[in-house]
This record gives sequence, structure tokens and C-alpha cells, in this order.
Amino acid sequence: MIRNAMSEREVRYKLGAVQFVSAETFGRPGRRTFRLVAEAGRAQSFIWLEKEQLLQLGLFLQQAVRQLGDSAQSRPSAPGEDSWIGDPLEQDFQARQMQLQYDQDANCFVIHAFEGEEDDPNAGAQTSVSFWMTMTQSSELADAALRICASGRPPCFLCGRPIDPEGHQCDRASSHAIFETG
Repeated sequence: MIRNAMSEREVRYKLGAVQFVSAETFGRPGRRTFRLVAEAGRAQSFIWLEKEQLLQLGLFLQQAVRQLGDSAQSRPSAPGEDSWIGDPLEQDFQARQMQLQYDQDANCFVIHAFEGEEDDPNAGAQTSVSFWMTMTQSSELADAALRICASGRPPCFLCGRPIDPEGHQCDRASSHAIFETG
């Protein structure tokens, strides 16, 4: 089972198997916001992320799918929980922590997203969701996340910081050099 170092935390809303999961971005480069959209049965969750969180999720999913190989990709996925059948539910929150697991028996990934930090005393009152993704959904989410992250501002070849559309005064270049995108 692939798992990060976070300890097991209680999840408030277990959405089960998703029918739809995607990464989205809004705004222009340098001012974008990022989110995951997950739909499972009668539940919909909008999980807002930092660009770095989305990038790391995409990279990890892509690497994990590759490491699991063709045998896992050709095997059917059987999520360990059915889709949400409770009252209609809509969650919209900023994820401060995320956990990703792979369930070998189900051949699925499970995402856990938490609004608060692990040691936050109000963690029980905050929003947290989990949902199951098939191998195909996981691979498609990884591709979408990486494509979205790559479509932002290009990095400066000297300092690595993003170059804004208005230009970039690089600290590593002469103070008179200004780089522009184009």
C-alpha cells in the first residue's frame, strides 16, 4: 500500500467511489487558483489547493501508476466504498493537508483531504473528505494536474522564479537585465 507519512486521521465525509474527478484552474497566470472537483453519487466536493499541492499530487499519481505497471492498469478497479447515497452534499473548502493511499485489493487510489492541520484543536469540526478513484481516473487526474501546472508562467532560467507577463527582474542577473515572456 502506498501511503505518506501522515498518521491515520478520521474523515468526516466519505464520498466513496467517484464518477467524476478533475483538476481545474481559474484566472490568469500569476493570479490563478486551483481546485479538485469530485462527484460521487449525490455528493460534490470542491477542494481548493495551492499550485504546489496540485503539482505534487499529479507527480505522485503519475509515478505511482507507472510503478504499479501494466498489470495493475489492465486489472479492473473495484472501489472499496459505494458512491455517496446520503442527503445531497456539497463541500467547498481549502485543503491544508492531503493523504493519498493505494489499495492493492481494490486496485484504486484513495484521496483524503483535510481543511485543517493534523495538530489543530478544531480539526474535528473542520471539513474533510475522502474518495476512491479507479486506475483510469487516477491516471487522467495526474495528466490534467500536470498539464494545468505546466501551463502557468515560465520559470526564469537563472533563478527559477516565475516570469510575470509584465517582466521579471532576476536577482541572479545584472540589476539592469529584465526578462519578458513572449
